[in-house]
Parts: sequence; C-alpha cells; structure tokens
Amino acid sequence: MILSIKPSIAKGTSGVPGSKSHSIRAVAFASLASGRSVILNPLDSADGLSAASVYGSFGAEIHKEKEAWSVEGFGARPEAPQEVLDVGNSGTTCRMALGTAALLREGEARFDGDSQTRKRPMGPLLDALSNLGARAQSTGGGYLPVTVGGPWRGGRTKVDGTTSQFTSSLLLNAPFGEETTTIEPIDLNERPYVEMTLWWLDRLGLEYERDEYSSFTVPGGQALSGFEVTVPADWSSAAFLVAAGALPGGDVTLKGLDLDDSQGDKEVLRFVEEMGADVLVSEAGIRIRGKALRGGEFDLNATPDLLPVMAVLGAFADGETRLLNTPQARIKETDRISAMREVIETLGGEARELADGIIIQGGGLRGGVAHGFGDHRIVMSAAVAGLAAPEGVSVDTAEAMAVTFPDFCEHMASLGADMETRDSPDADL
Repeated sequence: MILSIKPSIAKGTSGVPGSKSHSIRAVAFASLASGRSVILNPLDSADGLSAASVYGSFGAEIHKEKEAWSVEGFGARPEAPQEVLDVGNSGTTCRMALGTAALLREGEARFDGDSQTRKRPMGPLLDALSNLGARAQSTGGGYLPVTVGGPWRGGRTKVDGTTSQFTSSLLLNAPFGEETTTIEPIDLNERPYVEMTLWWLDRLGLEYERDEYSSFTVPGGQALSGFEVTVPADWSSAAFLVAAGALPGGDVTLKGLDLDDSQGDKEVLRFVEEMGADVLVSEAGIRIRGKALRGGEFDLNATPDLLPVMAVLGAFADGETRLLNTPQARIKETDRISAMREVIETLGGEARELADGIIIQGGGLRGGVAHGFGDHRIVMSAAVAGLAAPEGVSVDTAEAMAVTFPDFCEHMASLGADMETRDSPDADL
C-alpha cells in the first residue's frame, strides 16, 4: 500500500487508540488467570490480534467485541499447542509468550513469525528460561523459529537488558512458576516498559520484591483470579499526532491520555516543548500548538520508539538534533537508525548515523517518495513529514500501520491532513 500526504496543517481534536503494550500484557495476564476477565478498550490491531491468537492456542477462550474482549483463562496451566504459534510482526507477543511456554507441564510450544520478527533476538531470553529449568532452544541461532517447554522450576538468572521485553517476560510469568525466581537484568534499557509490567503485578495483587533495577524476586505458585481492566490510551501512537500538532501552524488537542500512566513515550510532550512547541494540559485534553522548532539533544534510551518521529521533527527544526543512547532502536522491526537516516536523505534532508543514535541537520525536507521498510513507525513518521514538506510525501509498505494504529489515516484526516492510500503497483505480484 502507498500512503500519500500533501502539505497540510493539522488542527482539531482527536482521541487516541488503546495501548499496544498494555493490551498484550492484558491478554497474557487474563489468560494466565482463572475465570473470566474483561479487557475494555483493547487495541484491535495486528499486534493485539497476534496476542489473542497465541494465547488462545495455549487454551484461553477469547471473545472479541469492538470495545471489549472477554477472556476465560487457563489458570496458569497452558496447554501445549498443536500448531506452530505464528506471532506475526509482534515481537512483544513472542517474548511474553515464550515465558508462558516455559510454564507448560507437558509438551512444548513452537514459535515462528514474519521476516522482520525472525530478525529480532530471542536468544538471551531463551538462556534465562533455561536457567530457570525450562527447555528452550532455537534452530535459528538465537532467533525464530524456537521451541520452548517447561517446567519453570525457579531459581536465579541474569538476563540481557538490551531490550526490556526479556525482563518483562520473566516478570510476567514468574509468579506462576514452581518456586521463587530472582531476575537480574544486565544494563537494562527501556525501563518504563518494565515499570509497566510491574504496574500490572501491582494492579493484580501479585507479589514481588525489587532492588531498584538490579534484581527482582518473585515468589512462585501464585494464583490469579479474573479481573476487569481498561487499557490506557497509547502514548506511542499519540506521538505522531503530537508531532503533527508541533509542526508550525499546527494546533491539536488529544483526549483520553493519562499523564500518570507508566508509558515512557509520554516524554514526547516534554521533547516537543523543549523544541519550541506549546503544550497545554487541561480538563479538555492535551493541546499541542506548533511554533518554529529548534534542535536539541535527547536521550531516547527509555523511549526508543520515539526515534523515527523525533527524527522528522529534527529535520524541520533550526539547527542540529541529536537522538542518542538508544542502541536498541537497531533491533526493532527494522534498524530504525539506519532506516530514518535513509528516509530523511531521500526526502532532501541530511542525517548521520551513530552507533546508538542519529544526528539530523535541520532546515526542512523537500519531500518525495520514501521507503517505509514495512515498519509501522517509519511509515507514520514519513506521513508526518509530508504535512510540512513542500512536495508532500509518498511512502510505501503503508499496510504496516495496521500493526499498532490501523485508524491512523482516519485520525489524521479528522485533523485536516490531506492524505490518501492506494494499492502498490506490485500488490498482487
């Protein structure tokens, strides 16, 4: 699919879809619970549906309505799936479910995914699960496809912290192992996502102890009853709407966002404010008014998903923008550092890669045709660029938006963005 955006100014009010990261955790915990759970405001996207499919294969009964999903859990006793579990493009689903597979008392679960997910590392998590008693192996050298079975006996393990998802998977599933588990992350990145997982443990009454981010101790053999929860709005998706409002002339009000939520990407408000945009918080919502932007230096270790859209804002700012300390951005759906350097250069800007970040020279983008790399955040960032680029922007692989923000175009159009989609010339090849 090709997404084309003509120069236009974003103005108006919009809601924000439910959080992908919260939705996947909600599905996992509801499946691990005994009895019926209700998930309100789930993200009905490709990633959310991947989570529902995988946990359904473990034995959960999941019924999906537009605004609520009901889940009849398997009480921490997953069944060995008969089929290979296809996680699609959802690295989060895969890593959370690898931990759940280690709870199997009989049999094993086989995992695979699409071409992008097959490039995302799983080896450090498999090593940690093996240390805790599970049977975990990869036929892909630490990447998908992998096979995991139980039992989760407990014990102590170190785990690589390059991505927080390894630690979150262990925390999410450890309460249901046989004995106490102690998790020791090494050089933990993306700490707000670990805080999100701990929020769920707190919310559901599951026990653990922590020593800052150096260790987490979780008693095994815990039980969880069904629950009802409302999924918070997604700050990662909101970032694109925030950026649209922050461009000169923009004036966007977003409803439903929770500034007290654990999602790290709420930092986008502070970032755009530091770049010169006005941010006003009131009962009516969060209003972002665009002004002339200025470059700056931003540490994205806790918020790597903001790198693509922050790179676009940097390209339209005065001076230099440095996005730093986010090496894990190279192991997302794509190498987002390299991808954004290419997007910015293709659209007429200048950028330089660092090992753990990117430097963007401001002054504007001309526009043109960009490659979206099949990455939802690259595609939507290129769309934001099209609002301010004189020649507009056309970006391919736009079907990737369905991974986390299927209604992105509708939300942008409601704010006055001039955009349309069409099939790619080779769509049927």
